[in-house]
Amino acid sequence: MVRFSSKTEPKLTEPNIDDDDMQRAKRTELPPAQENIDKLEKVVNEGNYYGAQQMYKSISARYVSAQRYSEAKDILHSGACIQLVNGQVICGAELALLFVETLGKGKIPYDDETLDLLKRIYEKFPQVPLPPHLWDVDDMNQLSEELRNAKTRVEGCSSFLKAAIKWSAEFGANSNGSPELHIMLAEYIYTESPEVDMNRVTYHFVRGNDPNKFASTLVNFLGKCYPGEDDLAIARAVLRYLCLGNLKDANVFMEEIKKQAEAAEVQFPQTDMTQFASFLLQTMERNAPPLFTMLRSSFKQTIDREPSFNEMLDKIAEKFYGVQRRDPMGMIGDMLKYAESVEMLETS
Repeated sequence: MVRFSSKTEPKLTEPNIDDDDMQRAKRTELPPAQENIDKLEKVVNEGNYYGAQQMYKSISARYVSAQRYSEAKDILHSGACIQLVNGQVICGAELALLFVETLGKGKIPYDDETLDLLKRIYEKFPQVPLPPHLWDVDDMNQLSEELRNAKTRVEGCSSFLKAAIKWSAEFGANSNGSPELHIMLAEYIYTESPEVDMNRVTYHFVRGNDPNKFASTLVNFLGKCYPGEDDLAIARAVLRYLCLGNLKDANVFMEEIKKQAEAAEVQFPQTDMTQFASFLLQTMERNAPPLFTMLRSSFKQTIDREPSFNEMLDKIAEKFYGVQRRDPMGMIGDMLKYAESVEMLETS
């Protein structure tokens, strides 16, 4: 009779490897980032921009997957800069966006060091002055190409900086995002756009921290804008500053634009609109809601030149005097205003 042992055979078990162990293994498999940076720079310098682009994206993704975010951002930063230096705006802008995305994934805080990295990318975006009078160019094919290239540059830089502004608001800057990044975006839109949208430029300048630079930009605009745009641009700037509750910079801006216009021998528009803006600043220095209401009534025809000004003045009354805006559309009106604010942020 064959007898079987009552003892059971020992079961073979796999080693207990947890997720942390796997992540550590992944981290050790990757070489130092500088090795890849040097290798990829050679590919770019050989003129293989597309091949390098795919390698920058795939290699940096491995470092992100291994949670080596600092090295991933170093690779992407190097790639964005070298592609832009070589005139590859689309490639450079794509890597710049991935750089910002990596900052978010790695929860890297907003500080002077990271701001400097973003500024270095921004400074690599080409700045190509367009002909002062576009429609005087004889070669229409050349004009079309220059306009197309300008649009590509502005869209690429704007997408990068808007993403950076959104990241900065989430990871350490104020709720509006980094003032320095807003200034960069305002300057690039103004200098590189074939047709300048001063509303977009103003949106970002007032969220910056340099009213003197804004004044200088607007003085330049006064020297080349169409009649009737000059005083509107000045008043819009004042109103937008006040909508943010920033009376200090609104006053600095108004004083500075007058000084700089005189120094540059550019005529400062003396109109009802600029007079209204000046009186408004004086009114905001006093806690006098009735005076504010009287001012709006006295300059109603002037204010009505720009449909958005009445809405801005309602915001200013709420910000400074606590006057609640009455919305006849109720909740639907609130939803529409929210949608409009999101659209402005996405298009600015």
